[in-house]
Amino acid sequence: TGWDRIDQPDVSLSLTGEAIWLARLIVQLLPDEPEAKGLLALMLYCTARLAARRDELGRFVPLDAQDWRLWDRNLIIEAESLLSQAAQAGRFGRFQCESAIQSVHVQRPVNGHLNLAALRTLYDMLIQFSDSTGARISRAVLIADAGNTEQGLAELDGLDRHRVADHQPWWVARSHVAALAGKRAEAIADLQTAIALTDDEAVGRYLIARLADLDTL
Repeated sequence: TGWDRIDQPDVSLSLTGEAIWLARLIVQLLPDEPEAKGLLALMLYCTARLAARRDELGRFVPLDAQDWRLWDRNLIIEAESLLSQAAQAGRFGRFQCESAIQSVHVQRPVNGHLNLAALRTLYDMLIQFSDSTGARISRAVLIADAGNTEQGLAELDGLDRHRVADHQPWWVARSHVAALAGKRAEAIADLQTAIALTDDEAVGRYLIARLADLDTL
């Protein structure tokens, strides 16, 4: 809830702050549990990017377009340390996997590119730990971004339609992959559905701008 309510900074910061405090407490109580460290690291990676999620006009900024100079370096360093400590236990799990995915993303400014191969491996592992709709969607987009757009579309279309019919991220993802595949009409229709399902005003404006770009192609 704190993550989603970025439009209400006081609420967002108080909730995310409380969540991180609780996660720190769990790490203290379970010092030998690597997944506790993985969960805290995941929260810190995400919170580190808070200031970059909106621009100076309050517009939504997707991860790949964020100004990494706005990321909180101290939180990222702490998250990286926690993830490294967790790995020493030799018991990899869902939260460590999700944190490792975030770690790959924060390495982009350092490496100058996003390591798609590493992300593919991690998403394959994440689906083994937690076969969620979100993980499947993210992996499908990753496959398409790596150049296999038809497989990406097939992965998305293979998901249970009852589960994704009202799931806005699925429609956003499908529009993106359809556009990559040169299926402009499908991309436009999917994005229109995504806009209708969007509650966040800033995200809605961002998607409307993307729709305008598709219309001019």
